[in-house]
Amino acid sequence: MDTFVVSARKYRPSTFKSVVGQEALTTTLKNAIAGNKLAHAYLFSGPRGVGKTTCARIFAKTINCLNPAADHEACNQCESCVAFNEQRSYNIHELDAASNNGVDDIRNLIDQVRVPPQIGRYKVYIIDEVHMLSQAAFNSFLKTLEEPPAHAIFILATTEKQKIIPTILSRCQVYDFNRITIADTVAHLQYVADQEGVITEPEALNIIAQKADGGMRDALSIFDQTVSYTGGNITYQAVIENLNVLDYEYYFRLSDAILDGNVVECLLILNDILNRGFEGQYIISGISNHFRDLLVCKDAATAQLFQVGASIRERYVTMAQKCSNQFLYQAIEISNECDLNYRLSKNKRLLLELSLIRLCQLSNRDDASGMKTEKKRTIEPIVSKEKPAQTDTGQEKAPETEKITEKEKVTERETTTQGNPYSEKENDSGKKNISGTDNDGQKPAASNIRKPAEAAVSLKKKTVSLSGMGVSLSSITSKKEEENSSSGSEAQQQNGKNLFTESELVNAWKDYADSLNEEKLLKNTMTLYHPRMLNDTLFEVEVNTELNKQYLTDHSIALLSFLREKLRNDDITMTIRIAETNAIKKPLTSREIFDEMVQQNPSLQKLSDEFGLELS
Repeated sequence: MDTFVVSARKYRPSTFKSVVGQEALTTTLKNAIAGNKLAHAYLFSGPRGVGKTTCARIFAKTINCLNPAADHEACNQCESCVAFNEQRSYNIHELDAASNNGVDDIRNLIDQVRVPPQIGRYKVYIIDEVHMLSQAAFNSFLKTLEEPPAHAIFILATTEKQKIIPTILSRCQVYDFNRITIADTVAHLQYVADQEGVITEPEALNIIAQKADGGMRDALSIFDQTVSYTGGNITYQAVIENLNVLDYEYYFRLSDAILDGNVVECLLILNDILNRGFEGQYIISGISNHFRDLLVCKDAATAQLFQVGASIRERYVTMAQKCSNQFLYQAIEISNECDLNYRLSKNKRLLLELSLIRLCQLSNRDDASGMKTEKKRTIEPIVSKEKPAQTDTGQEKAPETEKITEKEKVTERETTTQGNPYSEKENDSGKKNISGTDNDGQKPAASNIRKPAEAAVSLKKKTVSLSGMGVSLSSITSKKEEENSSSGSEAQQQNGKNLFTESELVNAWKDYADSLNEEKLLKNTMTLYHPRMLNDTLFEVEVNTELNKQYLTDHSIALLSFLREKLRNDDITMTIRIAETNAIKKPLTSREIFDEMVQQNPSLQKLSDEFGLELS
């Protein structure tokens, strides 16, 4: 019966060109051999199973080859190559530093270094897992590593370069090996499958490559395991069952339920996954990766970052078209937040369910962009805060959409001229009058009716824009007598000096907080802390932390502008202070604590003096 050899050993590379995924390093080593520029010490570092020891063996065999090929590969026919292939070469020595990590082991190695090679030019010493050497062994190895005999070359291999002392690193040429990409791993697995006569599916090999996490040895080990499980027919379904990998189908079902806002379906799918024995953090991490993959598939430029089979890639592209970028951003943020909080949560399943509910709520939007846009409707006042820009001719262009009948013009003239000292037909500048027409007999723009005349039309203490609301002046002529009986000072009080109560201030404060969509922190602060009036125009806000005070201070200009317009009082002022009970107190020293105790009990000082006690 033939002896079975695992694929990791059977298909171990024997030449530089057969090494997978390390083209840059193999090219550098071949060029060093071609130019006869060999260093006396090399350090190969990188993750497990990426070819460090394999490249060290190929390098050792190639530099001792008696008849190298034109491409600077070993011939595998000379005495040196044959002895190496049959594992009887005396020129290449391997030492496992994990089990030979003492000073005596290094001293034995140093004694062997003095002996020149019998066949070939160099004696190569490969020390695997060199980071396991003790500190004393490293120190005893320093001198030999720095100035070895001309025929000696050291190749150190390690997975944890950071554990090697700097004096060793400075004496070596350092080569960092990369993780093998999924595409390279799948290609090599397909080559092995073809050699072994195994039927495979691309999606199945892709799952194996992802599970290997960049290590070819791990990938080949999983491949052998799967071949034994499937009997030589590796399918996607067989791989996920054998490796206990969560199927992509669950993620697509979750995505459909989340986009539909179906919380019940999401919770049922989560329960099914948990019943299959998957850990909760593995689930939420998979959901995060799933939304990340959907975001990657949104654009053709980033789609190359997503390495899966063709059929699964097509499903991701189709699903990505259903999701907006904003939805995917927020979904990734929510799932990543759940992943970070999972270890600290006491009720882990509840945390997963709440996260899925939040994800379902993201899809409950009114617009296609994935963001809920609720614009607060406001009524623009007649009295403008800034003077409108004028043309070179000194006249403002009247809005084309404003249409006022002749009857309304007469009503407006009656409303603005009666009892108003500023109702002349022409002002000092000769540009505009305040009655219904301008100097040319044309209707003036509504925005030109402003201070100092203070003749804005007020209805139930609310300033209404005629052009913005389309309200006819005839609808307010019933209030003409009341408006005409008010003096100029009373109009000023209603528009700029209006008195208000604390409840009205609080209501306006809440209205501004409700209008905030982007400033979540400021909204939370305003919800927690409400204003308290000190006098007619001054109010105070008491907060607990300096951070809350900073939020209000940074947005005080916009906040006060809103309150002044809302409450029709231009003198509103705000002060902010931190509650004294939450002020940070400086910790007391040992002396200060003792002094306070002495004030309460003077006998302590007498006891300290009598025994000569001192504070430590």
